[in-house]
Amino acid sequence: MVGSMFAAISGLKAHQSKMDVIGNNIANVNTWGFKSHSANFADATYRTSIAGGAGTATTGGGVNPSQVGYGANVNSITVNYTTGNRNPTGWGSDCMIDGPGFFVVTTAQDLDVSGGLTDISNANVMLSRVGILKIDNQGYLTDDKGNYIVGADGKTIKVGAGETYSSLTVQTDGTITGVRSDAGNEGDVTPIGQIGVASIQNPSGLEKTQGYYYRIGPNAGKVSMGAANKATGEILGGYLEMSNTDLSTEMANMITTQRGFQANTKIITVTDQMLEELVNMKR
Repeated sequence: MVGSMFAAISGLKAHQSKMDVIGNNIANVNTWGFKSHSANFADATYRTSIAGGAGTATTGGGVNPSQVGYGANVNSITVNYTTGNRNPTGWGSDCMIDGPGFFVVTTAQDLDVSGGLTDISNANVMLSRVGILKIDNQGYLTDDKGNYIVGADGKTIKVGAGETYSSLTVQTDGTITGVRSDAGNEGDVTPIGQIGVASIQNPSGLEKTQGYYYRIGPNAGKVSMGAANKATGEILGGYLEMSNTDLSTEMANMITTQRGFQANTKIITVTDQMLEELVNMKR
C-alpha cells in the first residue's frame, strides 16, 4: 500500500518537471531562435512478486512474471531543432539560417580556428541561431551582445582602418557588404567578409547557456564550419528566426500535465485514507 504513495510522489515530481519545461517553452514564445523542449517520462523501478519461468514436459506451461512498478521519472529532456518561422525586421544587418546550421561567435577578439572547431576545446566559442549584426567601435563584426562573429575562414571579421558603414546587407552565402559612410567613400558598396556556418553531427549534444547561445558538448559529435550552403541552410538577410514553440501544443500539454498531477495527488489522498482506516481498525 505504501508503494502506491511512493509511486504517486514520483509521478508528482515528474509532472512538476514537465510543467517546468512547458512553462519555459511558453515564456520563450517570442524569444528569437528559441528551440522548444520536451520532457519524456519512463517507468521507474519494479518489484517482482512472482518470477517468470519456462514450462517443462512434467510441470506444464510456464509462468509469466508479476511485477509492481514504483512510479515514473523524467527519462530525458529533448530539444526540437526545427527552424522557426521567419520574421521580417526591415534591417539588412539582421539574418537567420534557413536550415540546421549555427552561427559561430566568440569572446576572443582575434580568434583563429581555421584549423577547424574540433581542433580546439575553447570555452570562448559559442553557437547561435540569432544573427543581429553590427560593427563595433574597433571595426569588428559582432552580434547584439558584443560577441565577435567568426567568418567562413575560421577568423573574426574586421573592416579596414577608418572605414565606417551606414548599412549592412547579408547574402544567402553569408557574404556581407556594406554601404560606406566615411569621407571620400560615401555610398560605395564594399565587401566586408563572409559569415561562417557550423554544422553539428548531433545537435542534441549541444549545451544551452544563458541567452540564445550553445556550447559544443562532448556528445555533439563532428563539428565542421564553412560557408553557408543548402546542407547547412542558406542565410536570409532582413529576417530573424522566431521561436519554434507551438502554443496550441503547449497549452494541450499543460492541461494533460495538470490532470496527471491531480491524479497523482488523488492517489496520495486515497492511500492516506486507507492507511488511516487500518490504524483505526478495532478487533
